[in-house]
Formats: sequence, C-alpha cells, structure tokens
Amino acid sequence: MSTYYEPVSDDVEKPLFGEQRPKERVINLVVGAVTATLVGITLVSAFVFPGWPPHGMSVYFAICIVLICASNLVMIYWYRQGDVDPKFRTLIFYNAFTIVLICVCANLYFHGVK
Repeated sequence: MSTYYEPVSDDVEKPLFGEQRPKERVINLVVGAVTATLVGITLVSAFVFPGWPPHGMSVYFAICIVLICASNLVMIYWYRQGDVDPKFRTLIFYNAFTIVLICVCANLYFHGVK
C-alpha cells in the first residue's frame, strides 16, 4: 500500500491561463515600451517646453497622464501574474492606446500647436 498521493492527471501542473506564446509576449512588450516612451517624453516636455519655469497646467496634465499610466502598469502586472482574466487583455491594450492619444494631445499642447 502506497502512502503517497498520485495525481490522476498532469492537469495540476498546467498554468491557469495557459502558456503565453512568443508572439503575444513581443506584442505586449512593444505596446508597453511605446507607451512608456511616450509618457516619458510627455513628462519631460511638460517641464522643458515652452521654457523655465514650467506652466502649472502642463505639469498637472503630465502628472495626470503618469497616474493613468501607473494604473495601466498595475493592470499589466496583475495580468502577467495570472490574477486577471485574459479577457482584460483587450482592456489593457485599449488603455495603452488611450494613453498614447492623450500623450500626443499633451505634447501638441505643450509645444503650442494650434
């Protein structure tokens, strides 16, 4: 008589949401890198343009964008840990796209484009 528990199948060892394919990983990294780069450029532009001292509205706008980006980064972290359903992946991409659009608007505002 064996005192060790033997699982019926190997399903216990499988991840909850399955393995992430390399293509999905590259897409996630590219979207994250582009979004983070634009947010960084926007943050720097808020302080540099149109000159010193920076306008309060520009700094406020940039801080709001950074806070929105931070919430999206938390969502991405939870998604990668497996704490969030895969259906929220679309929401993460939507938020990243929205952040990129807000960064474009902010940079146009900072540089005085009319």
